[in-house]
Amino acid sequence: MLALSHPDGTQSPLLDLKPGESLLLGSSPTADIRLSADGVQAKHARISNDNGLYTVIPFTPKMPVFVNGEYVSADGHPLVNGDQVQLGDWVMGFVDTTTGDSDAAKGADFFAAKKKREEGGAHERIKRKLHAALIDRMNLRGLEAGPTPELRLRTDRFILSLLEENKGEIQEAGISPETLRRELLQLALGYGQLDDLLADPTISEIMCLGDGRIYIERRGKITLSESRFDDPSELRAVIDRIVGPIGRRIDESSPIVDGRLPDGSRVNAVIEPVSIDGPTLDIRKFTANQLGVDDLIRGDSMTPAMAEFLRLAVRYRQNIIVAGGTGSGKTTLLNILSSFIPSDERIVTIEDSAELRLRQDHVVRLESRPQNVEGKGEIPIRALVKNALRMRPDRIVVGECRGGEALDMLQAMNTGHDGSLTTLHANSPRDVISRLETLAMMSGLELPERAIRQQIASAVNIVCHQSRLPDGSRRIVSIAEVMPTKNGEDLEMRDIYRYQRTGIEKGTGRILGRYLYTGVRPAFIQTLEESGIDYDRSIFANPEPRAR
Repeated sequence: MLALSHPDGTQSPLLDLKPGESLLLGSSPTADIRLSADGVQAKHARISNDNGLYTVIPFTPKMPVFVNGEYVSADGHPLVNGDQVQLGDWVMGFVDTTTGDSDAAKGADFFAAKKKREEGGAHERIKRKLHAALIDRMNLRGLEAGPTPELRLRTDRFILSLLEENKGEIQEAGISPETLRRELLQLALGYGQLDDLLADPTISEIMCLGDGRIYIERRGKITLSESRFDDPSELRAVIDRIVGPIGRRIDESSPIVDGRLPDGSRVNAVIEPVSIDGPTLDIRKFTANQLGVDDLIRGDSMTPAMAEFLRLAVRYRQNIIVAGGTGSGKTTLLNILSSFIPSDERIVTIEDSAELRLRQDHVVRLESRPQNVEGKGEIPIRALVKNALRMRPDRIVVGECRGGEALDMLQAMNTGHDGSLTTLHANSPRDVISRLETLAMMSGLELPERAIRQQIASAVNIVCHQSRLPDGSRRIVSIAEVMPTKNGEDLEMRDIYRYQRTGIEKGTGRILGRYLYTGVRPAFIQTLEESGIDYDRSIFANPEPRAR
C-alpha cells in the first residue's frame, strides 16, 4: 500500500500493489504513478511486490531515490511499514497492509508522522537561524567566563527582540515562543541540550557522540537519551564554552582536552581530526551530596564489618590501594576511606582533576597542569608527588596512579608516610601487582623486576578491589592483604573479605551474592592485639548467609 504526499501538501488515495506486480514511477504520462515534480525523471524508479517483499529500485544511478533519507543503490532497497520514499520533490509513504490496521488509519499515521517531522524540522531551522543572529549581535563567540546576571538579562532582551522580529514565521510554524526563548538562552549561555541532564541527580555520566546522540548512565546502566544535538556545531559550541573558563584550548593542533565543570564534574572532549565522526564529549558528574560509608552499606556495596575493618586499616596507617575498572566507583570509595583519617593529621591530595572532597580541616589540595598554548608549563602528577614529600605530610592521597608516579608513591610509602591512599585501574586484586610493576617501569629508572616487587611488598598493605557488575551495581568484591614471602624476595596476596555470587534474580536480572570473611587475620590486626588496642572482633565473624 502506498500513500502519496504531493509537493503542494495534498494527498492521493492509497494504492494497492498485488503480489508479482510492479509499478513504474516517473513523470511520463505512461507511468503507472505519474509524479510531476521537480527532480522526477520520465522513468525514475519502480516498486515491485515479490510475494509480500516490497522493493524500490531506481532505473539508473543518475536518478537518485532515497528511503528515510538514505541513498538507494542500483540493487534496490526493501521497504517496511512506515518507510518514506523520496524521488525529487515527491514524497511517498509506504504502508504495509498485512499489519491488520485499516487503510485509512495507516494513511493517517503516515501523514501525521510526516507532519510531525516537518514541524520538528521547522523548529530546528528557526532555532539555528535565531541562534546565529544572537551570536553575531552579542559577540558571544568571545564569551569565556561564566554568564553573569547582567549578561543573562541582556541576552534575554536580545532574544525577545529576535522573537518579535520573526513573530510571523514562528507562528506559521506553530512553535511556542516561550519554548524557543528558553532553548536559545540555554544555547547562548548554558550547555544547550546538556543543561537538563546535568541538573538530573539520577544521571551519573553523559556521553555525547559526533552525530548528535547523547547517552546517559543512570544507576549503572547506559541508555540513549531523548535529548540530542541537531548539529555538530552546537556540540562544538558547548565544548568551547566548557574549556574556555578553565584556561584550556581545543583545536586541530590540540584536539583532546581534560577538565572539569564549576561543580567538579570531570570532562573529556575530543574533536577532529582525532575524533573521526565529529566532536565527542564525556562528562562524569560530580555528586553534590557526597556518598558516605552508610550509603555504600545500604546499597550492598559492602557490609558493616568490611566498613569497620577499612576504618581500622586507615586509622592505624595501612597503605591502601583502591583498584577497579572505569566507572566502578574507585574515587567514591577513596573519598570514604579518606574520611577515616584522623582530623589532627596533615593531608596532601594530588589529582589530575580535583574530585576528592575531604572533610578534615588541614588539607592541601594539589592539581596537575597540562601544557599551555606554547607547549610549556606542564606540571605532571609525578612532580607533585615528589613535591608533596617536602610539604611535611602525615598522609598522601593520590587520586590515581597511571604512570611513573607509581614508583614515587611506593617510595613515599616506604619512607615514613604510612597510611597513604591511591587508586589505579586493574581487573582483579592480583592484577594490581603486575600493573604496579608496569607503572613503576615507566618511571625511567632501570630497576630490576625483583627490586620493584620488593618495593611493592614492603609498601602496600591492603588492596581493595571495586567492581561494577553486569546488572549495574557496584560492589567491593575483594579486600586482600599484600604480604612478603618468607624469603623476602616475592609477595603473596591473601583475601580477607570477598564477594561470592550465588545466582541471578529471575525477572530483574539482578545479581545475587554474599560477602564472606575468609578467616585471614591481617598482620596489623595482630599488632593491635599485641599492643592491647581493643576493636570490634565481630568484624571477623561471618554473618548468617543471605542473598544480597
